[in-house]
Amino acid sequence: MSSITTPTIPTVPVSPFGAGLITIQVLERAMILLDELARQSEPVALKDLAKSTGLHTSTTHRILNDLVVGRYVERVDSGLYRLGMRLLELGSLVKGRLNVRAVAIEPMRELHKVTGQTVNLSLQQADEIVYVERSWSENSGMQVVRAIGGHAPLHLTSTGKLFLSEWEPRQVRAYVMRTGLAGTTRNSITQVVDLERELALVRRHGYARDNEELELGVRCIAAGIHDDTGKLLAGLSLSAPAERLRDDWIPLLQKTARQISEALGYDM
Repeated sequence: MSSITTPTIPTVPVSPFGAGLITIQVLERAMILLDELARQSEPVALKDLAKSTGLHTSTTHRILNDLVVGRYVERVDSGLYRLGMRLLELGSLVKGRLNVRAVAIEPMRELHKVTGQTVNLSLQQADEIVYVERSWSENSGMQVVRAIGGHAPLHLTSTGKLFLSEWEPRQVRAYVMRTGLAGTTRNSITQVVDLERELALVRRHGYARDNEELELGVRCIAAGIHDDTGKLLAGLSLSAPAERLRDDWIPLLQKTARQISEALGYDM
């Protein structure tokens, strides 16, 4: 059995604005304004927002200007304000991430029944992937089981390579600079030219591999799950002892990933 280090939970209290918790005043005021705009069915004037929130007019104007730049608020004719499209984009992303586990679990179980190997569902979080769901059985013999909540670098995992393959070259180079492409086995990709070659293969074939790059004796294959906008939302992967992973599972893996994507509204 295999596991990956479970992320450490921060101990610094940085949660919503309760007593004794760390508060950044300008963020609190920005959220008050967003909440007030959410309560209004029509665009609202600056002076009315200042009055209803109890904020000074100049403070309200300054914060609204910043929110407009970030597209969280939209300024319409006659100096009126309403919620911006960026909130809709973020809401869609959160909705998709909340739904993907529920939608994926049954297809994951079916894929596990056919292959007898562990099926993982992973999301990207910064420069890592995080395992959020899995399907496996104690009765299926030797398997590679990843811990839910465990994480690993993008360039060392099959799902991570899916996300990297979506990035522009400059973003990949920035990732290389941030991480140094640290490896964990003799098979790990630690040179940028090798990573770029690998990502080109991912784009060409539509799936990704981990050839004992994260852990010796373990191989993985992954296919992407997309949301209704076509954005890569998650990765579906099969993890197995190196000698057991079969290439004829790739079409089945891709079919399962498409099935989940279609259930999320993706139209290929």
